[in-house]
Amino acid sequence: MPVPATAITRRLDKEISSIIKRSQPPKHFPKQKKDLTYSDFLSNKMLMILVIRQGVPYSLFNLIQHYTPFTENDWADVLDISTKSLQRYKQSSKSFKSIQSEKIIEMSEVTKVGLDVFGDMEKFKLWLDTPIFSLGSLKPMELLKDSYGKELVISELTRMNYGILV
Repeated sequence: MPVPATAITRRLDKEISSIIKRSQPPKHFPKQKKDLTYSDFLSNKMLMILVIRQGVPYSLFNLIQHYTPFTENDWADVLDISTKSLQRYKQSSKSFKSIQSEKIIEMSEVTKVGLDVFGDMEKFKLWLDTPIFSLGSLKPMELLKDSYGKELVISELTRMNYGILV
């Protein structure tokens, strides 16, 4: 049975706040308010960089995985690792490498923008799996494997949000 989105959001808020509190940001890094939310995190590039450089812990990835519309196979494909490797991360509870951490955060950003546009995870998932003319008739999911593709997908979602249809 899926966990309700609000429960996952609360757990994400708690986890990201805990990670930032445990981290050792550089001295020149801006001070954070006490109760950092997942949404605050996704709108602060400096915090994202901090977490990416430290490596996303499996505990955070697990919550993100349940929050996003992506399957385990989708995640393995985007992270360029096997599903067996994902299982090993789970068993060892270790943090992901920086390159994988960056992908995890990028997919979180895509999900945030997609939910802002569609307001519903199922509609967003359907859109991700539908060929889009303005994206070269590719499915947005196919473009999420690299940073440039992710930017194209986010740009398309932003245009849709503002009613600019190409």
